[in-house]
Amino acid sequence: MTEPKSDFFSYFKMSVMQKFFKQTKFTYKDKEMLTQGKKGTGSAVRKWWLKNISSLVLVGIVLLGGSGQFDWAMAWAYLAAMGMIMIANAVAMDPALQVERSELQSGTKKWDVVLASFVAIGGPILIWLTAALDHRFGWTKVTLPVLQVVAFIFFVLGSLIVTWAMSANRFFSATVRIQEDRNQQVVRTGPYRYVRHPGYLGAILAMLMTPLALGSFVALIPALVVASGYVLRTYLEDKVLQEELQGYKEFANEVRYRLLPLIW
Repeated sequence: MTEPKSDFFSYFKMSVMQKFFKQTKFTYKDKEMLTQGKKGTGSAVRKWWLKNISSLVLVGIVLLGGSGQFDWAMAWAYLAAMGMIMIANAVAMDPALQVERSELQSGTKKWDVVLASFVAIGGPILIWLTAALDHRFGWTKVTLPVLQVVAFIFFVLGSLIVTWAMSANRFFSATVRIQEDRNQQVVRTGPYRYVRHPGYLGAILAMLMTPLALGSFVALIPALVVASGYVLRTYLEDKVLQEELQGYKEFANEVRYRLLPLIW
């Protein structure tokens, strides 16, 4: 088999099944799950879809319900972008990764159960709710449409960086753990050629742009807290990987920066 392409957009030139058969270095467990219909695999994929669709519905409820305005155009644009990104993730993602990300897996670091829940669930909800209430009561409402549009574009860009990282890294778990059961290996392709944690970089960009895209300055406060959580998670995860994942120290010497080239 050939190595998977590192260019993000190449993944969307193939169907899901075509991409699947071009993947390389599947573990025996992955092959068994995906080609022999291991019991529970189908339900795990359905669980992944249910979780993501439910999250999208929740965002809609928070934004539209919190703002009290069903015809909030930017909120609908934001929801539409999230929906398209969800589909992009499903297409770009290794099928076995959907199973991995469908639920909390054994071996997850205890500290990350709390931290991951905050940066991926609690923190974003606080950002959306603050922006929605700001839209309703006009505390610090952004009055520059150009700023909102630019922020929206960068929100999408940040989200697509996460998608690119997922497409390149079939070990892109939802929580920090060493995936010995999946024969985890260091990934050096795609955005991992530039920084060691591109998924977190994209997530930080998306979270920081969300308040401005939704027209709220005050929502930047929880967004900065969430971004700080991602920085902390980057530090802790990188430490775990250097200590426990074979070959990662060498990778850290090759790709020197965790999040931002020339900075950190």
